[in-house]
Amino acid sequence: MMPESQPLIALISATPAAIAPAEAAFARVFPAAVLWNILDDRLLIEATYRGGLDPELQIRMGRLIDHAAAGGADGVLLTCSMYAPVARESVTAGVTVLAPDEAAFERIGNLAPQRLLVVASLPDALQDSCDRLRAELGRRRIPTEVSGVLAAEAFAAASAGDTERLFEAVRGALGAGGETDPAPVFLAQYSLAPAAPVIAERLGRTVITGPDSAAEWLRDRLRLRNRA
Repeated sequence: MMPESQPLIALISATPAAIAPAEAAFARVFPAAVLWNILDDRLLIEATYRGGLDPELQIRMGRLIDHAAAGGADGVLLTCSMYAPVARESVTAGVTVLAPDEAAFERIGNLAPQRLLVVASLPDALQDSCDRLRAELGRRRIPTEVSGVLAAEAFAAASAGDTERLFEAVRGALGAGGETDPAPVFLAQYSLAPAAPVIAERLGRTVITGPDSAAEWLRDRLRLRNRA
């Protein structure tokens, strides 16, 4: 493990497009962290092809988590929302393992908005995020109305690193009311996070992302653990 002042955080990604947004969030929120990128760029493709997680893919992600723990990681963050169940089932002594949007869901629950728009670029990811968010809000008895919108052009824009095109894809998904609708927006994939500042500035919307929420959550959790 790294010194307490420089915790080692393993970022396990299923697509290269998630890496830069996660790194940028830690640079803003938790700059003391040393980041270790672990990439299996078939994880998202195969989960989409198979219609979601299956036991083989869960085992495969579990092995990557074990690899990070064996390498001395103080914390592990999965950056693909479709693999969130694996993080919740992982028990690794001395290592905090965080699902991609666990901290974002907590923030949404604390905000308890009347309505929330969930944006994703892939149908399976959108359905998965909406279902899990509704379940979490239901567990906490928070009556937020969750609506999903698909930004089909956003993944290509994110993969190309084109923030302006990414913003336009998200704005198009939000529809004509994007500039006037007061509902907060949750960007359900890490690859969409670079659009958050632009959406907040140009549309005046509250925007929640997984990377920023996770970086803040891990920073606070590891500080508390080190003080115990």
